[in-house]
Amino acid sequence: MLRGLCYLWTASLLPITFSGQLHSELTGVLDDCFCDIESIDVFNNFKIYPRIQKLTERDYFRYYRVNLNRPCPFWADDGQCSIKDCQVEPCPESKIPVGIKSGNYNRYSQVANANTDIVDCEQAQDLGAINSTLSNYSKEAFEDWARHDDAQDHFCELDDETSPDATYVDLLLNPERYTGYKGPSAWRVWNSIYEENCFKPRSVYRPLNPLVPPRGGEDDGEGFYNWLEGLCLEKRVFYRLISGLHSSINIHLCAEYLLDEGWGMSLWGPNVQEFRQRFDPAETKGEGTRRLKNLYFLYLIELRALSKVAPYFDRAFVNLYTGDRQEDRATKELLLQFFNETKAFPMHFDEKSMFAGQKIEAKTLKEEFRLHFKNISRIMDCVGCSKCRLWGKLQTQGLGTALKILFSEKEIKNLPEHSPSKGFQLTRQEIVALLNGFGRLSTSIHQLHSFRALLKEKR
Repeated sequence: MLRGLCYLWTASLLPITFSGQLHSELTGVLDDCFCDIESIDVFNNFKIYPRIQKLTERDYFRYYRVNLNRPCPFWADDGQCSIKDCQVEPCPESKIPVGIKSGNYNRYSQVANANTDIVDCEQAQDLGAINSTLSNYSKEAFEDWARHDDAQDHFCELDDETSPDATYVDLLLNPERYTGYKGPSAWRVWNSIYEENCFKPRSVYRPLNPLVPPRGGEDDGEGFYNWLEGLCLEKRVFYRLISGLHSSINIHLCAEYLLDEGWGMSLWGPNVQEFRQRFDPAETKGEGTRRLKNLYFLYLIELRALSKVAPYFDRAFVNLYTGDRQEDRATKELLLQFFNETKAFPMHFDEKSMFAGQKIEAKTLKEEFRLHFKNISRIMDCVGCSKCRLWGKLQTQGLGTALKILFSEKEIKNLPEHSPSKGFQLTRQEIVALLNGFGRLSTSIHQLHSFRALLKEKR
């Protein structure tokens, strides 16, 4: 069925490239895995995209608690962007669901005792929406879990949700779009990520680096990609994940561009010329195609993580708690349907190929991988545009949560069916970031199809 859909979908696209050059088509099998771009397009645009859009509109997933006032830990702050579209619209206290606002996000639900309903939040305060009639054993397990969660290794620098600077943001009222934030301040953030955190020596030059003068013939990227292919799989994967994230963010900015601002009304929409400047092979010396392939690779990584974490949410006592029983039940049902779709994908990335060498070397490499990514999550506090910082932090945390899932296989397999686990847990912040972060990747791939159609019209 998937192959049949793939034929119908790609028949409408045929060999279209951004500048008409057949050699730079965005097609075929991706490196480091056994999946082709056409199959991902079909699966995402027909199966995943409609579901993830509905899911991220639910109350549980639309409110994200974040600290946008943390200082940059690496260089003197450039100051906040003064462009009005850079600002994050605050979420009125009255709009936040009572179960979320009171801290009862509840990774555990009252289903543990079907005869008792917790109607108001005050009843659930002590144990965060755990049924007040839970056994002593379950309460002790919860307390063990809470202690473990604080000490657990993370791939991201998590915001302290209890900080007075942490606020709830309504993601639907603050969509990711082009705000006008650009230039040296934005370049410095990405330059720090690529140059200092992607295992790259300074003697290797990244192609099209805006902070480095062009190097003539040496700037064609050949030396960089020869170096990249010589890396071990894990370090190569790391670079491709970051490049894919960068590409996805750039697609969002091109798709939601400020086209016109008059009479107090802003018109947002796709900017084809901006898209070509960032991705057309002719304008990027072939870099555009590589960037987009890395987006697909990142999509596969996060899709794999979602399929693997499904058992965590399958357990009846795990509830997505907002305080509205009907809303919570519907959200859980949508989420489980979504997980069923992710598990049905036939060409998942095989994460077992990573960190599979000598035990000590593999453990050292994995820790290096984790710390490099954690450092990137800290760099997001250096973004000068508040709205860009919001979405940068969320998508970085979403990817960090996906990596945490992929490398917790044993803990997920050993999850107890009817009680909390000390081995593997997700905070509400991680869950919201994971689903919304993947939603952004799904949207990027969906928007790519729209840009292809627009480019075809222009040709």
